[in-house]
Order: sequence, then structure tokens, then C-alpha cells
Amino acid sequence: MEDDEAELSLLECRVCFERYGPSVPRRPLNLPCGHVLCGGCVAALAPRLECPFCRRPCGPASTSECRPLLQLLELLGPSGRLAPAPGSGSSIGGAVPAGFRLRRCLGGWGSLLNPAGVSACPGSGGLAVAHDGERRIHVFDPSGLCLRRFGARGDAGGEVRYPLDVAVTPDGHVVVTDGGDRAVKAFDVEGRGVLAVREGFCLPWGLDATATGELMLTDAEAGALFRLTADFPRGELRRCQRAREKLASPRAVAVCRTSGNVAVVEHLKAPGARKGSTRVKILSAEMELIAQVDSFGLDLVFHSSIHATAVAFDREGRVVVTDVCSQAVICLGKPKEFPVFNPLISHGLSYPVGLTYMADDSLVVLDSGDYAIKIYSTA
Repeated sequence: MEDDEAELSLLECRVCFERYGPSVPRRPLNLPCGHVLCGGCVAALAPRLECPFCRRPCGPASTSECRPLLQLLELLGPSGRLAPAPGSGSSIGGAVPAGFRLRRCLGGWGSLLNPAGVSACPGSGGLAVAHDGERRIHVFDPSGLCLRRFGARGDAGGEVRYPLDVAVTPDGHVVVTDGGDRAVKAFDVEGRGVLAVREGFCLPWGLDATATGELMLTDAEAGALFRLTADFPRGELRRCQRAREKLASPRAVAVCRTSGNVAVVEHLKAPGARKGSTRVKILSAEMELIAQVDSFGLDLVFHSSIHATAVAFDREGRVVVTDVCSQAVICLGKPKEFPVFNPLISHGLSYPVGLTYMADDSLVVLDSGDYAIKIYSTA
């Protein structure tokens, strides 16, 4: 009963008590203070809008869509319920690393707003996070200290409207996919904008850097995977080409540093009003299909369906995903082992949307539900 009440409160606007939905009046919107209202209430309170809970003044133009709630509504579908979580700590299939323990938690309410992407910084050992605050990009050092904040909200050069993911190249450039103006934007180590690529994209979404400094990025609307090469210190684009087409709403992407394999999470549309599902597709460096597994296949074999929101490769080349159905991190094994189902983290996550590994093999999970970066280690 308590769980039902909590879920009902989460999915309702706390001003009009109407359920959130995909239509414009019912879409959940973030205020700059972090509270959430429906579009109808924001319109009713405009033009002199202030948060009805903390009384912080703001304007309708400073609001943004609350993506975690929108994704949760899409995931729940008409049933209004999440799938049950898999058995805690159970593992089915190939070998898996020892259990992870939470080592550090960064960010939190008031620091990160609606975080969307996280990436390890190869040279410094730190982390870069994309979120919906006034300064869209935060860079943390290995101890958790926030070194820099940049990428102001806006349309001008060096600004970011609607960040969807972030990646850090081997030479330290921070690259962001900006869904607001359908662009890929790069910043130097000091946070200065050095390059913006807008041509040819419909909705650039997921992003990861290769060991040689190329970028692999997905376009969710075009159904394509792009390979982007640039001279970032000079701010020059060298090449941007479609590496793979005919993908189903691809979003998260990851590159294996050892093999060059690429993992892509596709979001499959379901007929009618039913919720969709996800498919994890593994491609070789030459863009040949190696393996794939979807929610239906996992449910059929292991009775554990997942809805993947992020993907990464560990040092051994195993594929790891975040699952918002079970609020867990799942290891799917190496591509040649598919399908495997090994939960790595099954407690303490609210709405995991980002995933990366650090140089010391620490596992970093971006938990949008807790507005936090959670760092796990096996030691």
C-alpha cells in the first residue's frame, strides 16, 4: 500500500494533483530550483512564475522537461507498474567480477539537476557529468572535488540547451550531445567551447570516445550510428559519417577500449499503447553485427526482462547495462557468451541512467532519481 502511494505521488503534479502524461499540459517540467510541475500549472502561474514550494522566482523559459519522469511514464505504460526485480545477487551464465560496494557518492539534490550522462576523464582520473543546471557540465577530480562548471544554459557559442550525454576524449576535451539545438559540442579542459557540429543530425543522443580520440554517437531520430573525427585543439571537424544505419531509436552507446567493439542500446516501439522494450546490439569495429539480446529474449531464458538505459564495457570486454525496471546494474557477459544475466548492483539505486568505468576499474553509476554519481569498487 505504501509503495502504491509513493508511486502515485511521484507520478502526479503536486499542485493540481493530476497525473503526468505525454501531452503538453501534462508533461512534467523542472523548475531551476529542482521542483517539478506539470506544463499546465507552469502556464497558469506564468508570466510571474515562482516555485509554489520554495518560492524561488523563475520564468517559463527557464523550465525544462523532466526526462526521468517522462521515461518512467513511457516504461510503465498503461499498466502503471514496473516489472519485478530479479533475484538479488543471483547470477546466471558466465563468470562475473566480485561484488561491488559503494565507495563514494557525489552530487545530490541542489548540486545536480536531472543528470543525463557521465564519462570518465582518461588522463586525470576524474569524471565529467552532464545535467540540467545553470552550468550544464561539471568536472570532478578523483577525490570528488568539483573542479569546473561550464556550458551555461543558452543558445550562444559555448552554451548548451538540452544535454543528453557526455564523453571525454583521451586528450581531455569534453564533448556533449545537445538535443536542444541538435548539435555535438566540444569544450577544452578550461571549459571553453572549441567546436560545434550541427549539420546532418536529427537528434544526437548517446556518445563515447574511442582510444584514438574518435567519437561514436547515436542519432535517435535518424536511427543511425555516426563516427566523428575532429582536431579539437584547432576546432576543426575532419569527418562525420554514418557508420551504421537502420537502428531502432538508438540512444546509449559504448566503445570497448581493447577490442574496438561498439555497444548500442536500441529502444523498440511496441504496437498500440503497450510499453516498448530495449535491445543491446554489439557491433565490431568494422560495424559488423556480433551479438544482440533484447528484453524479450532475457525474459524467455531467465524470466528477467530489463529496460536498459546505459551501457559500458568492463576491462575484460564484458557488456554491462543499467536497468530501470529492477533499479540495478546487470552484466550481460562477453558478446560470445550472450545471453548471460549477472546482477552486479541490485540495491541502492533509484533511476540509473549513466554508466562508466574509471581507470582503477571502479564502476560509476549516474543515478538520476537521487541526483547523484555513485562510485562502486570491488576492494
